[in-house]
Amino acid sequence: MIKNTNTVVLIDDHQLVRAGLKNLIDSMDDFTVIGEGAGGEEAIGLAKHEKPDICILDISMGDMSGIDALTDLRKKGCTTKVIILSMHDSPEYVSKALRAGANGYLLKDSAEAELSLALQSVIAEQVYLSPKISGDLVKAALTGGTGFVSSSDVPLTERQKEILRHIADGKATKEIAWELGLSAKTIESHRAQIMDRLEIRDIAGLIRYAFKHGLCDL
Repeated sequence: MIKNTNTVVLIDDHQLVRAGLKNLIDSMDDFTVIGEGAGGEEAIGLAKHEKPDICILDISMGDMSGIDALTDLRKKGCTTKVIILSMHDSPEYVSKALRAGANGYLLKDSAEAELSLALQSVIAEQVYLSPKISGDLVKAALTGGTGFVSSSDVPLTERQKEILRHIADGKATKEIAWELGLSAKTIESHRAQIMDRLEIRDIAGLIRYAFKHGLCDL
């Protein structure tokens, strides 16, 4: 009997790295690897045909970078959640990944437990960043080094800004509803309106927007 699990595709040009990641992921109860590849073109093909829940994508590959592959996927409307796997922790790389639409950024020297945490986080509609990436570095990455835009310039009502702050804090719909004394259905309606007004189609995008516009702190 096949378990009802979240599906994962692995893209890395080192076979041993893929084998190690596959063993770790397949040992988890909630995730299973359904495809592997060594380059960006394979990532695009697998995402299109397999439609995995998550793609773990190496940032440095022979045919094209993971960022370029991610950019192509997002342009084609692919909603697969993407975790960038990288040895680089500089603001430049983190910024490019987040702006291209990454849902997570995992350093290659991370502990094994971080892999599970990263997978669980992005499935829960949260952005995952390795703990070694400092708060100041993340802030610089999210703002592109240009500083925050004033929250007064954000085209949202005060209630919508409040809900967006909670979303950026990683809170689930039911938790937000309980804290604000509203129904979960009302929160979902507000979230849909926020996405329509900002023309953002995913939670990761909302979180990036909230940080960039000074609606929440790290």
